[in-house]
Amino acid sequence: MRIAIASDHAAFALKAELSAWLADLGHEVADLGPDSAASVDYPDYGYKLAEHIAAGLSDRGVALCGSGIGISIAVNRNPAVRCALVSEPLSASLSRQHNDANVIALGARLTGIEMARACIETFLSTPFAGDRHQRRVDKLSNPVIRQPA
Repeated sequence: MRIAIASDHAAFALKAELSAWLADLGHEVADLGPDSAASVDYPDYGYKLAEHIAAGLSDRGVALCGSGIGISIAVNRNPAVRCALVSEPLSASLSRQHNDANVIALGARLTGIEMARACIETFLSTPFAGDRHQRRVDKLSNPVIRQPA
């Protein structure tokens, strides 16, 4: 699978560990930065990751920052991308099954390496359930079909 990964400075070390692990598993990893732990702005890397995924250059994405919150907000600004902030494998699974999430976000200050790996492994292996969930996912990306309740 082609996987893009991006972070801010707070998650630089976690990004490096996860990139190497994903490559060892045989995935094609696109590291979108940053290249050091020097201070950067998470929106820049969230937008870069979202554009990369929306363009079809990778199948899935991993977004990392200190809490995972800021970068997930940035990634979700792109209507072609559905980024889910998760902290354990069940939410990673549900983000795929129900929301067809194509990016997972994790907080480096909140999630250890083993839990991050477990979340990503679940995220990558869980299929989208489709069916009634497809109509809901369509509403996330297409404002024309949004209807008031």
